[in-house]
Amino acid sequence: MTARGVFIAGTDTGVGKTVVACAVLQGLSELGLRVAAMKPVAAGATRRRGVWHHDDVVQLRAAANVDVPLAWTNPYCFAPAVAPHIAAHEAGATLRMALIAKKYAQLAGRADVVVVEGVGGLLVPLGRRFNAADIPLRLELPVVLVVGLRLGCLNHALLTVEALQARGLRLAGWIVNRIDPDMARAAENLQALRSWLKAPLLGDIAYTKKLRLERVVRVLDIKRLNAVI
Repeated sequence: MTARGVFIAGTDTGVGKTVVACAVLQGLSELGLRVAAMKPVAAGATRRRGVWHHDDVVQLRAAANVDVPLAWTNPYCFAPAVAPHIAAHEAGATLRMALIAKKYAQLAGRADVVVVEGVGGLLVPLGRRFNAADIPLRLELPVVLVVGLRLGCLNHALLTVEALQARGLRLAGWIVNRIDPDMARAAENLQALRSWLKAPLLGDIAYTKKLRLERVVRVLDIKRLNAVI
């Protein structure tokens, strides 16, 4: 049987996709499911003993409960913390959707659910002819959107949803991460998002200087998420 999967997208970079993806992995694991993680493209890595080390990938692998080769979890990894198509060009590499799809299929053969974390925002270029949105499109994955609650989030969220729907992608749900503790009219912005995003709100993550995984797991509606992916 082919595993189910979900793509964790963000309204921008730095909005908490990784901690949300890890919380989803841990929560689904607690439901008794075999869960595998994937971050197809990562930039901002360091070389340690001949192996690329990326913090997000390390966290994702630790939260999953299926042991797989690193290359399955993260097929493309680059040193500079820049847009992935730029990092790939500087490394003389070409990002290929066929390879990402192959590694995903291998993960799906080992797990009940595969949680795939995107890179940056939904339309970050991965090459001249494709971007991050092409990953869930090719893999036929529903999208869970992490909205960083800060000034500009309404525009970012609505543009992202419009872009994914225009591509035939399904918004399975969304999660609010209150990344700006001083945001004016935060409650009003959240109410606006509730009115305009026609998908279930799966979690509201309060601001904290150090976001802990266990806390995020507790505020996510994992059972509902499991039902909509």
